[in-house]
Amino acid sequence: MTEPVHSIVHSIVREVFGPGASVPFSARLPGGASRETWALDVLDGDERHELILRLDSPGAALEAGGSLASEATLMRAAAEAAVPVPRVVAAGGAGVPVPRTVAAGEPYILMTRVAGETIPRRILRDEAYAAARPRLAAQCGEALAAIHRMPLSALPPVPVPVPMADDPLRRWRDVLDQIGEPHPVFELAFRRLAATRPAAARPTVVHGDFRNGNLIVGPEGIRAVLDWELAHAGDPVEDLGWLCVKAWRFGSPLPVGGFGGYDDLVSAYEKAGGQPVDRDALRWWETFGVLKWGVICVMQTMRHLRGGARSVELAAIGRRVCENEWDLLRLLG
Repeated sequence: MTEPVHSIVHSIVREVFGPGASVPFSARLPGGASRETWALDVLDGDERHELILRLDSPGAALEAGGSLASEATLMRAAAEAAVPVPRVVAAGGAGVPVPRTVAAGEPYILMTRVAGETIPRRILRDEAYAAARPRLAAQCGEALAAIHRMPLSALPPVPVPVPMADDPLRRWRDVLDQIGEPHPVFELAFRRLAATRPAAARPTVVHGDFRNGNLIVGPEGIRAVLDWELAHAGDPVEDLGWLCVKAWRFGSPLPVGGFGGYDDLVSAYEKAGGQPVDRDALRWWETFGVLKWGVICVMQTMRHLRGGARSVELAAIGRRVCENEWDLLRLLG
């Protein structure tokens, strides 16, 4: 752990657990291009706490996501709605009273560490999860139905003009325009999607990044839903379509996260109280999801190239742009 991060971690731990608390173990976890994630063990007297600490990465303000304080609020509301999530132990940053000991009001979330696997290729291939895989698509449907029952009041105030927030196509077109990179396939997709937009469903809380890779999975199935930073109000089918984006199948032929079929997802979602799902609308939102991920890949790479955050991980994401262009051409047919 670098010295600045080391100091911040110990400041947070002492504020939450008291001056006598210690951190005998800490390790940065892989992944998370827009946030830093650390596993911590905290000793508080004779009690040991297994925790996760999330911090903003340099340049994270360039992302489309909300603050860590907003994410903590959403996770608490999700727990009340019976969505499987880690328990938030403490949070700090913008909009939250920040301990004086935490350097510069560093935004953070401290939460319980849920045992299980998040790496998609292991979830899709390891024998330990063989019994869970056939259940995951239905469990995703049930979790999404619970998310879409969350109160809209749990969402943070929209920081952009309302028309842009209400129109995801306009929002992501504006993002691409601001980047200044020409991508003809993306332009074609924006035009085609604008011409075939489905009727809007009743708005709900939308997780915004519900996919294989943001789920903690055990041998019995889903244990927790992670990464709430892109949550917003919108069409609930957006979440279902995002889960079906080809990038989140990780080489599997199965369309829902690489582990299930459309019918398993939709049937469980509707049975758990989700709104009826129009299959053409699901296809539209899946196509939109591929387009959005393509724009995000460009945006992440520009963070590296333009000096916002020098990162091999961000640079490598650039190679995914052409994959999304190919997937879009196939979907647009």
